[in-house]
Amino acid sequence: MEKRWAQVEQGDLRLSDLLARELNIDRSLAQILAQRGISNFEEARYFFRPQLTHLHDPFLMKGMETAIDRIKLALEREEKIMVYGDYDVDGTTAVALTYSFFSQFTNNIAYYIPDRHKEGYGISTLGIDYASEHNFSLIIALDCGIRSVDKVDYAKGLGIDFIICDHHLPGNEIPSAIAVLDPKQKDCGYPFKELSGCGIGFKLAQAYCEAMNLPDELYTQYLDLAMVSIAADIVPIVDENRVLAHYGLLKLNENPCRGLKALMEIANKTTHYTITDVVFILAPRINAAGRMGHGNEAVKMLLCEGDIALVQSNLINAQNTDRKSFDQHITLEALALIEENEELIHRKTTVVYQQDWNKGVIGIVASRLTEKYYRPTIVLTESNGFYTGSARSVVGYDLYEALVACSDLLEQFGGHKFAAGLTLKPENLQSFSQKFETVVAATIHPDLLIPEILIDAEIDLAQIDSKFYRILTQMGPFGPSNMNPTFVSHGVSLIGFPQIVGTNHLKLSVKQQNSAIFESIAFGLANFEELLRPNTLFSICYMIEENVWKEKRRLQLNIKGIKIA
Repeated sequence: MEKRWAQVEQGDLRLSDLLARELNIDRSLAQILAQRGISNFEEARYFFRPQLTHLHDPFLMKGMETAIDRIKLALEREEKIMVYGDYDVDGTTAVALTYSFFSQFTNNIAYYIPDRHKEGYGISTLGIDYASEHNFSLIIALDCGIRSVDKVDYAKGLGIDFIICDHHLPGNEIPSAIAVLDPKQKDCGYPFKELSGCGIGFKLAQAYCEAMNLPDELYTQYLDLAMVSIAADIVPIVDENRVLAHYGLLKLNENPCRGLKALMEIANKTTHYTITDVVFILAPRINAAGRMGHGNEAVKMLLCEGDIALVQSNLINAQNTDRKSFDQHITLEALALIEENEELIHRKTTVVYQQDWNKGVIGIVASRLTEKYYRPTIVLTESNGFYTGSARSVVGYDLYEALVACSDLLEQFGGHKFAAGLTLKPENLQSFSQKFETVVAATIHPDLLIPEILIDAEIDLAQIDSKFYRILTQMGPFGPSNMNPTFVSHGVSLIGFPQIVGTNHLKLSVKQQNSAIFESIAFGLANFEELLRPNTLFSICYMIEENVWKEKRRLQLNIKGIKIA
């Protein structure tokens, strides 16, 4: 699929020059810092050297003091506490963190993950009934609950209090819980709004330690779990998330919790993890438990010690293998449905349904269809007499608002601008599909239906050396709102001939006048193999990375796009 190349606005060039002088760095790197909101030496020091002291005061979050008081009371009274969370990576890491933390102070605590297939997303009546039957009087809900007004009222009628720790957008009515911790509440003054669900759990643990004058180590030991949730839930890696991600990666690479360590061993990669590695190696395996079996298995693995952790990670890995098989099969079926329907091919949205598709993997399938056709996509299956599904968007388009516009045809929905879940009655499928298409077609800019490569700076290949790369890596951890910079270079020539590797990738060596030769990989760009010849000048946009092979390190280019001059 053809991609648009778009240049990030250069910004104030005088500021770039000032930063380059003050920091003694390449002007192009200074330009990127300026683009990302860095305007002076002190802000650059804060950016390059994140510190745990940069974390915000947890008691700035609305409801935190009340939450801590209620937990202290529960511990004093030896009440039974249930830690309740969603079955995805953010939810299971949040439950593991919060359960493990408070287990240091009580044995009257248990965790509960709803069954994706029987209970669905969020707080369930079954979960509340279980709490009532087993005499739990306090439920701490993580990564869910902000819209569970009726469920919280139901629990209150059974004598069960709720503390909600969520990061999703609230509805018009806030649940009548003892405390609601969600920075996205309109009247919450917390200075950072984009914590993950596990991040809210981390702040709860931090607040408890501060209130009880306990050592920081009692909550900072969970930085690796907080980082995994940040990576998997695709929240912006800025401000507080950047601090948590930075120190979480350090812990993961140096001293991970036993469950994560076992999973790293199963994945055959035990060191040098980046956010990208977490997203593509660890997160799918943790997610597989809730998709193919039960999210409890993921929490159990994260809490395991010793050899049991390795046994549990083997189970999770096997579930991930099954998940791959399911999602590949369903993706092929979904692609066939689209390709055999002329109307679906030419739409600005994709809505597909099949009765027997596995509910646990349709979110992945929605992502794959979005990659293929690059348009807002919804994949649905049948569950408990309803059609339930996952939705994915394209960069720049608010999917959640489109679902709001179609809410009269939905039983329930939730999520954010890039991803959402929804449920509707079978008889509303056709009407919903048409209305969703109408809403999106009327509100999406045509450019948003073409994938975009966002270029941070134009440089010459000769600028790339070890110092340039060292400073570049210090801009990480990379992720949403702080992406790994993409560069463009023009007048590039080929050394030797390109080679197709794998099914659709290109391996090549390139240089510019006066530059070194850079080995490069271009994923998905094998179609350029016949167009590139040693005497052809062309442009490339790329990221710079380090290739490690047999203890030898060298810089290489990860090419995202090629244009023949």
